[in-house]
Amino acid sequence: MTDAPDGRPRPADQWRHRGVRGLTIARDAGVRGWRWWARSWDRLVAALQDEAPVGSAAAPSPSGPLVEQRDAPRLIAVPARGYVYSFYIRATFAWSSPASLRSEVLSWYVQYFQPNAIQRLTRLAADAARDLPPHRAGDLEVALLRALAEDPLWHYQRGDVTLTCRPDAAVRLDERIMPALQPHVDRLVKLEYQFDEQIRKARYAEELSRQWATILDDHANDQELADARDHMLTAQREAARWIAELLHQHGEHPPESPLTPRVPPQASSRSLDSE
Repeated sequence: MTDAPDGRPRPADQWRHRGVRGLTIARDAGVRGWRWWARSWDRLVAALQDEAPVGSAAAPSPSGPLVEQRDAPRLIAVPARGYVYSFYIRATFAWSSPASLRSEVLSWYVQYFQPNAIQRLTRLAADAARDLPPHRAGDLEVALLRALAEDPLWHYQRGDVTLTCRPDAAVRLDERIMPALQPHVDRLVKLEYQFDEQIRKARYAEELSRQWATILDDHANDQELADARDHMLTAQREAARWIAELLHQHGEHPPESPLTPRVPPQASSRSLDSE
C-alpha cells in the first residue's frame, strides 16, 4: 500500500492501525484485570480458611496461639473484716485459644467470657479478705496470688471453641483508711532508718577496733600497748555481741512491733568511766 500524494497514510491504513492499537490496549487491560481478580480471589479463600492473606506484602503470622490481654473495666471491691472498709483489686486477664482463631473472633469470645472470669476472681478475693483487717492489703494480695498459682489456667468453652484464661491481680487499700495509717507508717520508716544507722555505726566500730587490735598485736612487747590491745579486743567482742543482739531482736520483732532503740556498749562504757 502506498501513502496519499500529500504523504499522509490512506484512510484504510489509519483504521487498521487504530484497530491494532485498541486490541493491544484491551489485551493488556484484560491481563491486568485477570491478575487483580486472581489475587483478590486468593485473599478471599484465605480469609474464609482463617489464614493470613498470601502475598509478598502480607505480614508474617505470629508463632503460637494468639493472646489477648484484657483489664477488668473497673476495680473489684471486696469487704474487709467488719464490712466497714473494702479492698480494691485491679484484675488483668490473658486470654488465648489452642485453636487458630482470627483476632476479631477471639475478641468476641473474650467479651463473652470476661464477666464469668471477673465473678470467679471476685469470689476468691472475698473469701481471702473476709478475715483480714482493712490495712492488710499486702496479706490479701499474697493470699490471692497463692490461690491463683494453685489453679493458674481457667478454661471456658462454647460449642467447639475453648478459651484459656490466665488471671492476675493487684490489691489496693481503701482510700478512707490511708489518713489513719499515715502517722504509723511514717514512724515505722523513721525507726527502720534509725536501726540501720545503728547497725552501720556498730559495724564501723567493730572494723576499726579490729584494725587497732592488729596494730597493737605487732607491738606486743610494750606493756602499755599490750594493755591497750586487750582493752580493744574486749570492746571488739562487746560490739560483736551487741550487733548479734540487735539482729536477733530485729528478726523477732517485725516492723509492726518496733524495737526500742538501745544504747551502744561503747557509749554506756564511756558514761560509766565519766562517773
